[in-house]
Amino acid sequence: MVDEVTKKTLSAIPLLKTKAGPRDKELWPNRLKEELQSLIAYVKQSKENDNDWFRLESNKDGTKWFGKCWYIHELLKYEFDIEFDIAVTYPTTAPEIALPELDGKTAKMYRGGFICLSDHFKPLWARNVPKFGIAHAMALGLGPWLAVEVPDLIQKGLITHKEKTDEK
Repeated sequence: MVDEVTKKTLSAIPLLKTKAGPRDKELWPNRLKEELQSLIAYVKQSKENDNDWFRLESNKDGTKWFGKCWYIHELLKYEFDIEFDIAVTYPTTAPEIALPELDGKTAKMYRGGFICLSDHFKPLWARNVPKFGIAHAMALGLGPWLAVEVPDLIQKGLITHKEKTDEK
């Protein structure tokens, strides 16, 4: 059921081994190191395939993540702030990814700008604990969500390109 592009993307994202969350003071640094290595590999692969679409950074202890993600539609770049916290039950619980500026603009979003991943991504995550990490959440969660929702929001006029907004 998984298409070839998704398989290729997933094959380049290293799987994680350490089952530890932020409360596990001894193992969390190992898990965080694996997360960063996985993210670096995914970003590198994305750049090599001319598909660079996000930047992330975290606080010192790796529990709060933030950055930018973008989607190119009809040769225009739409950029959004991204943020999420690592739950104390991580990695059993997938990250809840938020795009606050899109809050209330689509039915596929919860209050606070949290994107809806419950139908497709969360069951996949649950089957792959602890192997999936932040890079997988981006590749299999946020990426597909953006691909479906952003063009729809543009078509409905709920988001406009910043340059078009500046011209008015």
